[in-house]
Amino acid sequence: MNTQEWNAGRYAENARFVSDLGQPVLELLAPRVGERILDLGCGDGALTEKLMAAGAHVVGADSSVSMVEAARRRGIDAHVVDATALTYRNEFDAVFTNAVLHWIKKDPDAPIAGAFAALKAGGRFVGEFGGHGCVAAISVALIATLERRGIKNAAALYPWYFPTVDDYRTRLEKAGFVCDSVELIARPTRLPGTLKSWLETFAAPLTAVLPAADQAGFLEEVRTLLAPVLCDKQGRWTADYTRLRFAAHKPEGGGRP
Repeated sequence: MNTQEWNAGRYAENARFVSDLGQPVLELLAPRVGERILDLGCGDGALTEKLMAAGAHVVGADSSVSMVEAARRRGIDAHVVDATALTYRNEFDAVFTNAVLHWIKKDPDAPIAGAFAALKAGGRFVGEFGGHGCVAAISVALIATLERRGIKNAAALYPWYFPTVDDYRTRLEKAGFVCDSVELIARPTRLPGTLKSWLETFAAPLTAVLPAADQAGFLEEVRTLLAPVLCDKQGRWTADYTRLRFAAHKPEGGGRP
């Protein structure tokens, strides 16, 4: 069960790099003045503001009430929306998404189908999220440590969907999209704080399977295991991120209904 919950304040403190490093995918989208754009998984709106600054009319969608409230404080037209159950139909020139789709493991095709339906004919679907090999060292350490603590088949609890290029291209095309580009990009990422802060922010679905009294020790064990490979002599942590960046479009004829 994915028990990940989002707190806008904690996210801003420990994960601001997610939006700060989003400029390349914004450039791939190339928002135009007057376009109507859906920001799927807008978070607290840090990147959404940049879409608006380009002159686009943007609707923000996120499943987290805390994030939507933070986005609204920025003046963004944001709504609490489930990315797997979008109800928009043929109304956007583009759907943009950053650092969201790797959280949709159970049904990764649902947001793709929802984006296709939401777009006008010729509309663009552009985004970036974790790809094959993302946080591989961290993942191995988390799973191995859980198994050492008696959690059987810990790999089944893994909360993320990190696809290969072939996997995601196939899913996009199956939904009716024409793929313009799909690529994996290695992006080692310096963390703003400690690994423990990162784990508390992003790895809650794995930590939560342990009794509350055991969770601090679990995080410390994972930290100790990873320190030789992800922490430098100055105590700075770098996460082994890999991103999948894609651009696709809905055919001018509209493609599938």
